[in-house]
Amino acid sequence: MPSGLFALLDDVATIAKVAAASIDDIGAAASKAGVKAAGVVVDDAAVTPRYVTGFQPNRELPIIWRIAKGSFFNKLVLILPALLLLSAVAQWAITPLLMIGGAYLCFEGAEKVWHSLHKDKTPLAEAAEIVADKDHEETMVKGAIRTDFILSGEIMVIALNEVIDEAFAMRAATLIVVAIAITIAVYGAVGLIVKMDDIGLHMAKAGNSVRRAIGRGLVAFMPKLLGALALVGTAAMLWVGGQIILHALDEYHIGNLGHSLHDFAHSVAGDLPAAGLWEWLINAGGAGVFGLVLGGLIVAVLHLLPGKEQPAAH
Repeated sequence: MPSGLFALLDDVATIAKVAAASIDDIGAAASKAGVKAAGVVVDDAAVTPRYVTGFQPNRELPIIWRIAKGSFFNKLVLILPALLLLSAVAQWAITPLLMIGGAYLCFEGAEKVWHSLHKDKTPLAEAAEIVADKDHEETMVKGAIRTDFILSGEIMVIALNEVIDEAFAMRAATLIVVAIAITIAVYGAVGLIVKMDDIGLHMAKAGNSVRRAIGRGLVAFMPKLLGALALVGTAAMLWVGGQIILHALDEYHIGNLGHSLHDFAHSVAGDLPAAGLWEWLINAGGAGVFGLVLGGLIVAVLHLLPGKEQPAAH
């Protein structure tokens, strides 16, 4: 009887070790997939604060929570099952999907560059009236969730492509972990970002001189941070989108541009100090320039289409 109990405990311990190893494998795969999707994640985090601009402070976190719930629904209910089905019956479609998503990222990045060159001419009174509209919050939340669906789709496709050769269960578990972890990370960071100016304002009103100085610094710093996030997000979209297209073209043996860029970066970095960093920068910069050119062509074509109103960049 004791020996049977010990054998059972040994079996349980073995199962636990296997489960722990599987969890480690899933975590490693999710981490790898998440890193590949980092450029889109940065843009997601940079985009969302714009959807709560102009609202009363007590509505900012509830709005972000509504968008986050929509993001969970997008990733786990809509996108995940579709991608798992696709990975089981039509893996050949993953690369074309990546190319479509990559082209969209290039378009969005170029669109943001285009809009940055044209100042918003909306009168202040009209902008205030829009924000005060009782339906404005609902409109902004729905718009944010639609935008999240596109970015989430690209994140999940990139993640799936990294684990496409794994077993079905591993693919599913990895995508679930990526979906949950990225959504929490993005909207947790967004919540912190949009409340930092309120925190700074509160600190600036009371306490000792050091506390007030820190508060004033936070209030002054937040617009610069949001501007930097927008810039980084745009660069990340162009880099990631361009890189996706270049890799896909190489996979289809079209143009050999990606390999040529890689060889050029390797030859230029050569024996320079931190050669690996320089090689990465040249590769990323080249992919970003390619993404900007491709996205610019798409923007130009859309502007030239008769009767087509150019959508506003988020």
